[in-house]
Amino acid sequence: MIQSRIPVVLKFLRRRLWQVAPVVLGIALLNFLILQLAPGDVVDVLAGEAGAATPEYMAQLRASFGLDKPVPAQLFYYLKNTAMLDLGFSFRQNMPVLQLILERLPATLVLMVTAMSVAAASGLVLGVISARCVHRAADRVISVFVLIAYALPTFWLGLMAIVLFSAKLGWLPSSGMTDISVELTGLDYLLDVAKHALLPALTLATFYLAVYTKLIRTAMLEYFGADFIRTARAKGATEIRITLFHALRNALLPLMTMLGLQLGSILSGAVLVESVFSWPGLGRLAFESILARDFNLLLGILLFSSVMVTVLNICVDVVYASLDPRIEL
Repeated sequence: MIQSRIPVVLKFLRRRLWQVAPVVLGIALLNFLILQLAPGDVVDVLAGEAGAATPEYMAQLRASFGLDKPVPAQLFYYLKNTAMLDLGFSFRQNMPVLQLILERLPATLVLMVTAMSVAAASGLVLGVISARCVHRAADRVISVFVLIAYALPTFWLGLMAIVLFSAKLGWLPSSGMTDISVELTGLDYLLDVAKHALLPALTLATFYLAVYTKLIRTAMLEYFGADFIRTARAKGATEIRITLFHALRNALLPLMTMLGLQLGSILSGAVLVESVFSWPGLGRLAFESILARDFNLLLGILLFSSVMVTVLNICVDVVYASLDPRIEL
């Protein structure tokens, strides 16, 4: 069965990747044009930090950075370089943009995967419990918790977590990805990263946990009243089997859809969380590039994030089809 679906999946991936190309081109074009409307550039920031700079020196800097060319010429060179996988050079960081992104990407992936795993697993468990105990005490407690989690601002929750668990109790570190005072390797290094990632991951996961809990609860209640559930009960299936193998499997489909839709929003949420916890990921790098007017770096991050979200959505489509055999790729 699996081997027979492999050619279909490969054909689907080829077709979707060809569809992605114009989307990526449109995203690159839109990002470039929007950033052209922003006031100032990296030369203004460098001149401000230096205290003063002559107009001649600023003009020389703009010429060396290619910022003195007309906007159409800058757009042409940007699109040409992007087509050759050259995202440009960060004059602020004094490094190629692609190298900077690849250095920061693992930290963002650790945070995203941890946060989404916690949110999906917790939302799944709480949603099932809430659906099985509908209108009872457990359902009411979970509903109140979900409402609070949904309403709390992410940055405020992160700050309060630092105050309580780092400053007050001293249980967890408040910033960074590792302890820079000691050099760790192997399992000790992984445990140190996990300890540093706990607070930012839980902070980022809180909002999505609330969304997934309500989504699973609603889907489970809908399927509990479906004809195939009544048929399963009539055949003598246990409630555990009905919940896990009949209702829950179908309830995973809207969850996968929501996961695909929210991959982009979790990247934007990571900007706040990474800034609050000084997490060395792409979100914090994007925030720093905005402050420094490092538009080459910001364009690279936006384009790379867009491509990553697009590819991950294609993967979600494949998983969606594997969960429901009725869906054809």
